[in-house]
Amino acid sequence: MLLLQFLHLTNPYFLLTAGFGGYTVEKMIGRAMKKKFIVGTVSLILLTGCTGSMPDLGINNGELTPCPKTPNCVNSQAISEKNYIRPIRYAGTQQEARARLLQILESEKRTKILTAKKNYIRAEFKSALFRFVDDVEFYFPKKQTGEVIIHIRSASRIGYSDLGANRKRIERIRSKF
Repeated sequence: MLLLQFLHLTNPYFLLTAGFGGYTVEKMIGRAMKKKFIVGTVSLILLTGCTGSMPDLGINNGELTPCPKTPNCVNSQAISEKNYIRPIRYAGTQQEARARLLQILESEKRTKILTAKKNYIRAEFKSALFRFVDDVEFYFPKKQTGEVIIHIRSASRIGYSDLGANRKRIERIRSKF
């Protein structure tokens, strides 16, 4: 009888189907694998989905790309009131305004300057928590008055609402001028 009990305990099939409080090892392994799969899938979605694909942006006929019909974008050239934000005005030369803007952008956390041309600057901002990417553009049109006007576009790559993050960012940048 003792030999029979020993054989049961050393039998791999017996160990896999042995009960522990109503759960078999088989069920427990299945649940653990399912949990790992779900956690892995969600992590992968968050890591790749939060960045989105890089949109085709830039200046076209003297204007920045229009905002989509979502509230997660602001643009100083927008017709829509919900997307409109005032351009930045700077009393000085275009070179001084551009240099100051680059200084401000370099001081911002989680910011990467992608393009820095004479009349156009493009940067990416990443959110702290989920690393959502926002595209921000600055356009310096030819000077018409005694001050420099900097047109702005700031938009989230994914999602519908940004809870005002793009507008707050631009106002923070404006306050540093």
